[in-house]
Amino acid sequence: MCATHGSPAGRVGAPARSPFPSGPGTPRSGPPDRSAPPPETRLLRLLGEQPEVTTLTHTLLGRWGEPTRHYHTTAHLWAVLGRLDLLTGHAEDPVAVELAAWYHDAVYVPGAPDNEERSARLAEKELPLLGVPAERVAEVARLVRLTAGHRTDPGDTNGEALCDADLGVLGGPPEEYARYTAAVRMEYAAVPSEEFRAGRAAVLRELLDLPLLYRTPYGAAHWEATARYNLRAELELLTA
Repeated sequence: MCATHGSPAGRVGAPARSPFPSGPGTPRSGPPDRSAPPPETRLLRLLGEQPEVTTLTHTLLGRWGEPTRHYHTTAHLWAVLGRLDLLTGHAEDPVAVELAAWYHDAVYVPGAPDNEERSARLAEKELPLLGVPAERVAEVARLVRLTAGHRTDPGDTNGEALCDADLGVLGGPPEEYARYTAAVRMEYAAVPSEEFRAGRAAVLRELLDLPLLYRTPYGAAHWEATARYNLRAELELLTA
């Protein structure tokens, strides 16, 4: 379940803080690092400097840049990756988590019930061609499918990191949250107002029913309270 209107792992060593730069909408502890490499090079640093990785990056960015998208865009991808930089120390396999972030909305049709499933299958098809081990490919696909509901089992640190990064926008300041909701509505411009309001309200209630929106210590401390405030405020507007 994406945070929008919708139709009804192997350990790789001790987790280390990611060296990758954060993206738009991500809190920073200091001034921007002007020397940081562009985010388009992240997969090259993750999978190796090979032409096939460059091709994959361009293909994935083409998917994220489809004209029908208004929220699930490259800006959302960069924001998720940036938030992962804050949460990477929480994940057991940060490489699998980052790959899952690249694929979690790689296939996106507003309102389609199988976006996550199709995105997971795309990862299962493409990543083996780049030499990604079968065990990690399976974990990436599992994580992508997990974003359909953002519900994780206790101890699933990979899933917790990805889901928190994906839902981090809910815990942003009011102006950022307003831009998010406006972009979501644009993606569903073809949906009549009353139908959209009902579907969106159902999604908000489902999110509010979660015992915790965020499972990582950072997410719980920095995003939980604000996210619940934002969700309740939007729900009140939709149901007034």
